[in-house]
Amino acid sequence: MTKNLNVKKEYLLQNQELFGKEIFLDIAQQSSPFPNQLNTFEKNICNCEKCDLHKSRTNFVFGEGDKNASLLLIGEAPGAQEDLEGRPFVGRSGKLLDKILKAIDRDRFNDTYICNILKCRPPNNRDPAHDETVACRSYLEGQIDLVKPRLILAVGRIAAQALLHSDFPVGRLRGRPHFLNDRQVPLVVTYHPAYLLRSPSQKR
Repeated sequence: MTKNLNVKKEYLLQNQELFGKEIFLDIAQQSSPFPNQLNTFEKNICNCEKCDLHKSRTNFVFGEGDKNASLLLIGEAPGAQEDLEGRPFVGRSGKLLDKILKAIDRDRFNDTYICNILKCRPPNNRDPAHDETVACRSYLEGQIDLVKPRLILAVGRIAAQALLHSDFPVGRLRGRPHFLNDRQVPLVVTYHPAYLLRSPSQKR
C-alpha cells in the first residue's frame, strides 16, 4: 500500500513540475505520466493560462519541425507574425533563418525542430518577463525531452540568457559549447536573425 502511494505521489510531483497545477492524463499511454508525442503535448497545453500573456495572444505558438530532429533551435518569443500564424520564426527573421539552414543543407522540417522559450507573444514585442519565462520553462523542457536533440542552438540574447541563467551578452556566450542544466546535450549560442538583418557583417 505504501509503495503504491509513493508511486502516485511521484507521478503527481512529475506532473506538477511539467504542467504546473493542471493535471493531464494520456489515456492512450497509461504506463507513462507524460505524453509521448509532441502533438499530444501541444494539445494538452495550448490553452495555457499560467501567465497574463494568454489574455492578448492570438495563437499559442508551440513549435514546428522534425519531431526526431538532431538539431533544436530555441528563440525567445513569438512576434506579431508568429502570433498571427501560430508558427515560430516566420516573417523577415524567419526567412533569413531559412536561408541560414539551407546553407548547411537543412530546413525547418529536415532534421531540425524550432521553438521558443515563450509560447505566447509579449505585447508590443517587449522582452519576456522573468515570471513568464519561468511559467513556460516546463513546456520547453518537455519539448526537449520529446525531441531528444543532439545539439541545442540558442538563437539570440534573450533565449541564451534564459536557458543558461546568465546575464552575459551573446558575444561572450557564443563560440563555445554550454550545457543545459544537467543534460549532456551541448548548447551553442548564436545571434538572432533579427540582429543579423541590422548587422549583416555578423552573418558569418
